[in-house]
Amino acid sequence: MKHSLLSGVVAICLSVPTVALAQPPVDYPSRPVKLIVPSAPGGGADAFGRLLGGHLSKRLRQPFVVENVAGAAGTIAIGQLAHSRPDGYTIALGTMTTTTLAPAVYRQLPYDPVKGLTTLARVGTSPIILVANADLPANNLKEFVELARRSQKPIQFGTWGPGSTGHFCAEVLAQKTGIKLDHIPFKGGAAVMTAMMGDVIKVGWLDIGSGTTAVKTGKIKPLAMCTRRTSNFPNVATYKEQGVDFDQWTGWAMYAPAGLPKPIVDKIATALKDTLQDPTVKARMTDWGITPDYLGGAEQAAINVREIEVWKGVAREANITLD
Repeated sequence: MKHSLLSGVVAICLSVPTVALAQPPVDYPSRPVKLIVPSAPGGGADAFGRLLGGHLSKRLRQPFVVENVAGAAGTIAIGQLAHSRPDGYTIALGTMTTTTLAPAVYRQLPYDPVKGLTTLARVGTSPIILVANADLPANNLKEFVELARRSQKPIQFGTWGPGSTGHFCAEVLAQKTGIKLDHIPFKGGAAVMTAMMGDVIKVGWLDIGSGTTAVKTGKIKPLAMCTRRTSNFPNVATYKEQGVDFDQWTGWAMYAPAGLPKPIVDKIATALKDTLQDPTVKARMTDWGITPDYLGGAEQAAINVREIEVWKGVAREANITLD
């Protein structure tokens, strides 16, 4: 009896440090947090990431330092996140491209978008915009398709990377209309804008933040919304409204590595929810064409699982593969 009691006490004592180590620090965050943005500096994703990071810094009283990681349509950035320690000090702004579209077009990814990530929360939804140089002889999607059909060579277009939502929107258009397009990938929406301003390319598919900035220059015009209409360009019709049967939305969510303790998940998610209710944040997001749209991490993760299968089907039908 005494031996059993002593053994029990020893077992409890030995287990105490393990339990303590498993608990997240109550003062999280106690040092700066890295916020990975899957884009080069200057584009819409970069601006959005810095807006969220600035407000998270205020609410959680530690700097959220943006680190831009461009390339491969954001998959390099999310791969880096997935291999980070799940301690709350590395998080990332992700998109539909990085978590639901990439698995549909890449056979091999440097991360598992379902098992390798913790979804913190959805933070917004936004469309993709097809833009062209002002001198292109087409002012809407129908005229652009007719122009491409008459062209002896495939029309070159830019996006922020292979497998990006912009690339996917272009390939869907090509598949559904039979036109020939030639993809020129860049590292970020800002680089696409620069190439268009320099007349290197005539056409681009951009996230709405980068697209709004581009159109404001007066040298670039909108032709169509790949997904949904936006208050930024209320008179620019969608693909579906212009005769191309394609109607999907694209969104933004915040992620962390798999295994992040729930108390830290909840703390970041609460700060994000409060941030999206801030009138100044709402106004900035609306200016960029991003609709504030908070959804809890568990709910968004479940949507991601379903969307991956949907996009795999779309990719097979459109014959889109990238490796």
